[in-house]
Amino acid sequence: MLLLATLAVAGCVDAYNDGPRPGYQARPGAGVPIPGRPPAPGFVERGFVERQHSPNRVAILLPLSGGYGEIGQAMLRAAQLAIPEGSTPALDARDTGGTPEGAARAAREAIAAGAGLILGPLTSAETAAVAPVARDAGVAVLAFTNDSSQAQPGVWTLGITPGQQVMRLMVAAQTRNKGRAAALLPDTDLGHRLGDALQRASSTLNLSAPNVVYHAPGMKEINTAMREVSEYGSRRGPIEAQIKSLRAAGTAEGRRHAQALGRARIGPPSYGVLLMADTGDALPLIESLLPYYDIDGVQIMGPVQWASSDSGSSHMLGAWYAAPDPATRAGMSQDYSSKYGGSPPTIADLAYDAAAVARILSGEGGFSVGALTRPSGFAGVDGRLILLPNGEVNRGLAVFRIERGGSSMVEPAPAGGPGS
Repeated sequence: MLLLATLAVAGCVDAYNDGPRPGYQARPGAGVPIPGRPPAPGFVERGFVERQHSPNRVAILLPLSGGYGEIGQAMLRAAQLAIPEGSTPALDARDTGGTPEGAARAAREAIAAGAGLILGPLTSAETAAVAPVARDAGVAVLAFTNDSSQAQPGVWTLGITPGQQVMRLMVAAQTRNKGRAAALLPDTDLGHRLGDALQRASSTLNLSAPNVVYHAPGMKEINTAMREVSEYGSRRGPIEAQIKSLRAAGTAEGRRHAQALGRARIGPPSYGVLLMADTGDALPLIESLLPYYDIDGVQIMGPVQWASSDSGSSHMLGAWYAAPDPATRAGMSQDYSSKYGGSPPTIADLAYDAAAVARILSGEGGFSVGALTRPSGFAGVDGRLILLPNGEVNRGLAVFRIERGGSSMVEPAPAGGPGS
């Protein structure tokens, strides 16, 4: 439920975006890709030149008022758990009001006050406004958006992306020799983000290009898309032609043979993984169509929203999704509840982790790009995270299987971090 609430917030705050871009290669056993050479196509150097700043002051930019004020306040409380009052570095909280203009103003004021690192802001639009302000000052930014198009040298996007989820799932599938993937996805922003991520993950893992089929809402549209992605025409077509020929012969033997062929199972599709993203009323329909089109022996995968039964995911028993291991945030959640009452929304994990990174590096001498991008990364409450020089973030996610009444872990997050 906490995961679903976080993603509902993300859906309102930011459009989903992808993670790793083309030009990455997988390390054996990795949950996410590591940077390859040359840099990813389309990567643009945006002129960030770091400067020496005090390691004793950190700014956090959040919507402490306005429509997202409640979220911002919860994130601030989480950050204050990681950097308690009176500790080093000092945590300078600035209200963005939830607007790009407010975020840019807050960034300028924080830098003028001596901030050596900026945590936040929350949304993609705010991050776009803060980035040039921070770049001109040579101050690094750990933003909370999951829009990886905002990633650039000096600006890291900490939100968990569809790309990170898909890559983790695909790597887990390849350890089980599932091979090529296909996708049946809604014609929505999230659907396209996942479809694009699957294309990239397949390329990274040297798999054949996936067949990605999008559908509009409604039973007819979903049925048509399911028939296409199932490859039913090529798998069942020859048998149907043979049945038609036998019936046309008009013999008793032909009719018996046609009946037997009609009951025969057809061969499997050309893929071993099927990615989906629907929720709600669409899932019971999809569940009924899978056996109708003889899709079996295929690993179904879905988005992290499927962590909640409210998504309708109970219709997808056996399906996988990738998400942080809830056990890793148990300590922070307990501390938050003890101090503030109530449970923290999981989006607050981003603020806690960013503040924890700031406190670690403050004690080690400062917030240089070299320190932020250390290969070992940082152990966060949502799993280990590794900051890459181009602003993207590798995350260690676990893989879960949907079961009656809940889910079970298929694979834990990589023990040594995302790149292990």
